[in-house]
Amino acid sequence: MTFSTTSPLSADKSARLAEKLDALLKQERLDLGEKDARYLERLVSTQRLLALVGRVLIAACYFSLWFLVPGVLCLALAKIIDNMEIGHNVLHGQYDFIRHPYLNSNQFEWDIACDAKSWQRTHNFEHHTYTNIIGQDRDYGYGLLRLSNDYRWRLQNSWQLVTYFLLSSLFQWGVSYHELAAQRVFFGRKKADRHSQVSDSELKKAFFGKGARQLFKDYLLFPLLCWPVFGYVLLANLCANFIRNWWTATVIFCGHFTENAQVFYPEDCENETRGQWYYRQILGSSNFTGSKLLHILTGHLSCQIEHHLFPDLPAWRYRHLAPQVQAIANEFGIPYNTNSFLRQYLTVLVRIARHSFPSKPLKAAEIRSDL
Repeated sequence: MTFSTTSPLSADKSARLAEKLDALLKQERLDLGEKDARYLERLVSTQRLLALVGRVLIAACYFSLWFLVPGVLCLALAKIIDNMEIGHNVLHGQYDFIRHPYLNSNQFEWDIACDAKSWQRTHNFEHHTYTNIIGQDRDYGYGLLRLSNDYRWRLQNSWQLVTYFLLSSLFQWGVSYHELAAQRVFFGRKKADRHSQVSDSELKKAFFGKGARQLFKDYLLFPLLCWPVFGYVLLANLCANFIRNWWTATVIFCGHFTENAQVFYPEDCENETRGQWYYRQILGSSNFTGSKLLHILTGHLSCQIEHHLFPDLPAWRYRHLAPQVQAIANEFGIPYNTNSFLRQYLTVLVRIARHSFPSKPLKAAEIRSDL
């Protein structure tokens, strides 16, 4: 898969696309207010209750080991909600207009190993600005996976399905290390055109500091508080983190790396208009369908297309925006990539497997034609 198997929009269509999507965004912003604040508060209360119930049930394994299973599931759900529907969206600034003292993009810190500020630098700015642009979006494959034949094949790509499974299992640590890897803080030669907003020492301090706090909390503090069942509590926390890691990785991959998610060349995105940026976000993202609960547990990244179009809009609104965005995409003949969760996940696995073998890039001239 190279630039785009879909022809670029003409200037006129690009302008009209921007006009329609801007109008949709403006209409939704006018409705922001109290119900968004109530939704966030209920969500945080539910997440805290799940975490408390999970911790208590895990501790109750002192009386019966049967308490471990529901305890792990409740704790894993709490961690998933904290990571996805609360953390990801709050750190995007989606609720900054509420002016909450700590549920805002400047103050919030989530319950994962990755430092919030580090994630905001690599994700909020780089990924959402340069979505799927070859060589500029460092979230594309996370520097570990070859997901397009525009990237040179390397020997380690032969076993990248195994790499993917390991990354999913340790996903919070992969995300935590992502910025340090890109800046060659520990390994590799620094790139001349790669500049960081913070020093290497600051990156290392944030990485080790946040990681140490997470390790202490989950694998020392809580197990010590339940000393007679220390080992069981440690194992339960490990399982809850494992479930959260796999869920988060799966959701993110299904929103970005499905078979039909397209990639782009830097030269094709120079002097990009707002309409062209919208166009790229739709082509480079994927949605999947499901129940209301599924949408919540994904942080509404099940509506990844809408998230990439409107990243700072409260994510719970994406569900009712999706049909309107799809109608606009259909009007302009833009592919709107949506399918069931399982089908999208299968195409992710196919894409990872397919690009684990050497392949030649397609010629750009063969796939581009102006409308």
